[in-house]
Amino acid sequence: MILRRKPVIAAAALSLAVLTALPAGAADASGHGGQDRGTRSAAPARSAAPFTDPPTGSSALADLGAATGWQVQSSATASQTGSQISTPGFATTGWLPVQNDGGGAPGTEINALLSNGTCPGVFVSTTMKSCFGQMTKVGPDTLAQFSVPWWYRTDFTAPPSGQSASLVLNGVIGTADVWVNGTQVAASATVTGAYARRSFDVTSLMRQGTNSLAIEMHPNDPTAMLSLDNVDWSQIPPDNNTGIQFPVQLRTGGPLIDGNAHVVQNTAADLSSSALTVKTDVTNTSAAAQSGTVTATVTPPGGGTPVTVTQNVTVAAGSTQTVVFAPSAYPALTIASPQLWWPYQLGAQPLYGLATSVAQGATVLGTTGSTFGIRTVTSYLTGASSQAPSGVRAFKVDNVPVVIRGGGWDPDLFLRYDPADTARQIGLMKALGINTVRLEGHLMPADWYRQMDEAGILVNAGYQCCDFWENSTYSSAQQADYQLTAQSVGQTLRDHPSVFSFQWSDNQPTATQESLALAGFAAADYSGPFIASAEYKSSPQLGPAGEKEGPYDWVPPNYWYDTTHSTGGDLTNSGGAWGFDSEQSSGNTVPTLDSLRRFLSAADQSALWQSPGANQYHNNYEGTKHTGYAFGTLYNLDTAITQRYGPWTGLNQYVEEAQVQNYESTRAQFEAFLAHSTKAAAPSTGTIYWQLNKGWPTLLWSLYNNDGDQAGAFFGAQKANRTLHALYALDDGTVALDNLGGTAQAAVTVESKVYSTAGAVLDDQTSGTLSMASQQVRTGLLTPAVPATAGTVSFVELLVRQNGTVVDRNVYWLPGTQDKANWNKTTGNPQASMSQYANLTALKNLPAATVSATAVTSSASGPAGADRKVTVTVTNTSTQPTVGFFLRADVRRGTTAGTELPGDNELQSSIWSDNDTTLWPGESETLTATYSSADLQGATPVVSVSGWNVPAFDVVAG
Repeated sequence: MILRRKPVIAAAALSLAVLTALPAGAADASGHGGQDRGTRSAAPARSAAPFTDPPTGSSALADLGAATGWQVQSSATASQTGSQISTPGFATTGWLPVQNDGGGAPGTEINALLSNGTCPGVFVSTTMKSCFGQMTKVGPDTLAQFSVPWWYRTDFTAPPSGQSASLVLNGVIGTADVWVNGTQVAASATVTGAYARRSFDVTSLMRQGTNSLAIEMHPNDPTAMLSLDNVDWSQIPPDNNTGIQFPVQLRTGGPLIDGNAHVVQNTAADLSSSALTVKTDVTNTSAAAQSGTVTATVTPPGGGTPVTVTQNVTVAAGSTQTVVFAPSAYPALTIASPQLWWPYQLGAQPLYGLATSVAQGATVLGTTGSTFGIRTVTSYLTGASSQAPSGVRAFKVDNVPVVIRGGGWDPDLFLRYDPADTARQIGLMKALGINTVRLEGHLMPADWYRQMDEAGILVNAGYQCCDFWENSTYSSAQQADYQLTAQSVGQTLRDHPSVFSFQWSDNQPTATQESLALAGFAAADYSGPFIASAEYKSSPQLGPAGEKEGPYDWVPPNYWYDTTHSTGGDLTNSGGAWGFDSEQSSGNTVPTLDSLRRFLSAADQSALWQSPGANQYHNNYEGTKHTGYAFGTLYNLDTAITQRYGPWTGLNQYVEEAQVQNYESTRAQFEAFLAHSTKAAAPSTGTIYWQLNKGWPTLLWSLYNNDGDQAGAFFGAQKANRTLHALYALDDGTVALDNLGGTAQAAVTVESKVYSTAGAVLDDQTSGTLSMASQQVRTGLLTPAVPATAGTVSFVELLVRQNGTVVDRNVYWLPGTQDKANWNKTTGNPQASMSQYANLTALKNLPAATVSATAVTSSASGPAGADRKVTVTVTNTSTQPTVGFFLRADVRRGTTAGTELPGDNELQSSIWSDNDTTLWPGESETLTATYSSADLQGATPVVSVSGWNVPAFDVVAG
């Protein structure tokens, strides 16, 4: 995401030879990393262990704090020295007890406060600001409470006598001084980097009984550290996310330890076989050479006959040896007809098991266990044109071209990780029909990738923009951190089939950064593909990125069909559906009333509909400016709603109009990229909606809210991403059909009907019978005759039938007076400047429609533990030819009589298959939702139905 656009400055060169010669504890040339109060001396040059293992999968690794928890306290209160605080038996009375989260980590400073009852309702209105204050600029923390170090302390038991012990830090947010049993292990000049994994030998410090670890976390500064921040996505976390996001671990064992096991694949071009090279590191922790037997076992998905290979090794004293099982020496590791991993819409997600062990005689000293998927990703440039001279980025998975359709991921604002929440969001993603998640900078715990593997969601990981990651001059220590980060990240990503690419953000890497990162990734055996930039830029080794960015604020639906306007250069904010757009959307998303009432005060709600130019706290921190890269208000969205649909008279009407506008905007974005995907020049190969989700309740950039709210934006995107789907192209007025599934579809027809607002059928056309190959898009099938009379609105209904049964419905409301962007002022800017807005105000004159509904609840398995399914059939029963426009159903807590319970009664666990539908008299549509029965809290499920021109009513979902 672009926060501010800055020129790239040439980096100071530093050779890799110099970098790799740096000792593990080398100080930053800038002297960064403060001193402990009291009698602190510099940390001893304690050697970093040569072995580092990803945070899961090795029996030698244990998460510290898993049993005992952590104690957290500000240094403003805990004024003792690190030597004292890390001494076993140190009294922590008054400290904040914290348990590891679902990712195995104690979390941020604010997480510690919230876990102990500070600031209840932190996400409601401006409560967070009232509790902690507000930062208004990305950079060093300006709030006194968080501008001092905080201590993290935990106790643990030493390994048995004779075994080694190493402390493993999987990254810190900020910098850290580390103490064990009264001795400083590492200083903050060394321990830095949000994703840099470091291991320190603490064997000599172990004592019988209780041992103690104390970590002094110094404040995060994303403008001076290879760390993380929230750019302009939300309010800035008041503690700058300072803390520990990933597990702190103790690695124990010996004399031989097995770890860092992984698979390097070499799959045949025709996918007929895959040669697997298995690697694992064996570390000798003793003072004498040790021999042992290393075993590796590959287990096919769903059982089958495992492949087991063994190798005898001798490892020199105090060293690590990488044991390699190559298919040339172990032919059984060449898998014939492998079970391929596919994105979920194209096939199954089989995962192979990998287990390794090291033994001496009959004694197994250590094991690892993990999974991997066999799949091939091809990244290439295609469709060179005058706009994109090098071509545009495109991808194939298992040799199948895939139009990337995804969204940008935002973790919890305070980085709290919950596996159940990830599962819930995967359910929402699949309901949306997207196939990709982009991680810009915010890399996730190991469980997150595992769940994406199992779900078949593609992951585009990468660096973050607009902070120190894009600084072009690093000290030698910072360059070492940059390379170590790449190696650590590569170790985490390499065996996950969901991770299909890794990219830099706005700016391409400097030549030095590129060399450092690629060397780190190579050391981890992570092969990418790597993309040089999220914009149309290039780097010396990776070459042209072939991507573009923007827009980020409101643009009209027909903007997405523009293919002629370009800024040149980096192609930022360059029109719509052509090329690969790494981040783009129409800006603000207005949630439903249910969701708004959960996080906005009455005053906030009043400002929402009465003061478009007001800063909304739940946008971000950028104030009231609404031009350029400032997104603190809903001004541009609200102006467009007013001009296109007409002014509103209250909150309910405002929210309804916003739902309709958000729906048409998101549908148009995704549909345009499908419609233009077959063009020869600069085809539309991918779009990443900015953003998919948010880590707090939001009004800015989301397809669903953090409470699971599915507003108009959600259902517009969902409609566009149906597996077999017909769309109306807003550029040429024709109908296209796409098949996004993994199999061919036969006996398909498409019908288009054009209606007036009075319900008269103005045009009715049906295609011939069609067969659609997987991933095929057919354009120009029909040309509905849509009136172009100024001030009128027409409806276009598209019906896809297969063997005579309707399998897809899609309804448009099209203005006779069209949206017209002033391209001279729009191109290159994150929002549209309009010379003419569409006139859709005739929709306000729709006569009331009569609608009925039935609802039935049944048992069902679903995402995130959903165990109930409600099936709702909505029918337009109007006696006059009156459309029922934008009809919405919600599952609510109610009574057996069919009335809603008071208060917030919507089931937040509901995930809908379709919604916001439009029907003519005699038409019905069946909608389904899955939900958790526990969410009913003992009440009876009722379904509320309402619409643009239909008063709300309820039916029992018996």
